[in-house]
Amino acid sequence: MRDPHHSPRIDRRTFGVLLGGLAATPLIGACGGGDDVPAEPEATATATPPEPQRIAYGGHPDQFGELTVPEDRPLPRAIVVVVHGGFWRAGSDLGLMRPVAAALVAAGFATWNVEYRRVDAGGGWTATFDDVAMAADHLSTLRSTRFDLRKVYALGHSAGGHLAAWLAARPGQQPGDPGADPVVRMAGVVPLAGVLDLAAAASLGDSAVDALVGGTPRSAPERYAIASPIRRVPLGVPSVCVHGTADETVPITQSEAFVAEATAAGDSAELVRVEGADHVQLIDPAHAGWAAALGALEGLVDG
Repeated sequence: MRDPHHSPRIDRRTFGVLLGGLAATPLIGACGGGDDVPAEPEATATATPPEPQRIAYGGHPDQFGELTVPEDRPLPRAIVVVVHGGFWRAGSDLGLMRPVAAALVAAGFATWNVEYRRVDAGGGWTATFDDVAMAADHLSTLRSTRFDLRKVYALGHSAGGHLAAWLAARPGQQPGDPGADPVVRMAGVVPLAGVLDLAAAASLGDSAVDALVGGTPRSAPERYAIASPIRRVPLGVPSVCVHGTADETVPITQSEAFVAEATAAGDSAELVRVEGADHVQLIDPAHAGWAAALGALEGLVDG
């Protein structure tokens, strides 16, 4: 029987949006069973989950995030910057990651689920990168005694996995580059089905990478050197990539190549393969893919 306090599955409409126009991967079959006549609900003392607080980090309508802090503990286990995917394009937003944020809060983490300008809506080079950097640094302005800025981690899915890994790479950026001189540094990163090698991802998402970077690896090599996480290793912080073996949207070779390069460069990097999981099941709190993702984060924080 499913835990009544478990975060709900992501619905079909949200899954379709996530793929940015690609055919949605088949969803997990709904579980049948249960009593034919439901019993009268019993009163419980279950605490109401905390509501996210919308906070602007800039003046553009898409420069905001949703901050949620667990109320059942004096200090969160850590702060997690949550970054949604959707091939960096307008049409997908942070609503994709609300179930993930809720699951993280239930596990004792504070979450900063960030929105950013996307391609075809004011984003691209360098606005998308500028925004996620500004969003991460905005944590330093909140000045909460419940936040330990030494324990900020990034977790993102798909294109958001790329941006999460890029956030972790910011300390290595040169002056004048997007994201240079971070105020808030990531202590670790968990990309979920992340697009981590931009040059190798040219065929994904109807040329989504070219639209983000504003060129090809041949026409804009300096941008790929700045923007592609695989080109930014060593990150200097640990990473755990989580990827489904049945992912047909972002192939697992993206994570395999990144972990190999990061390890060779001296980073602590690990790949968690989720057998049979597709692209979206990693952010379905009812699926084993999410359990693997949460375990990866907990291993970084508690390890």
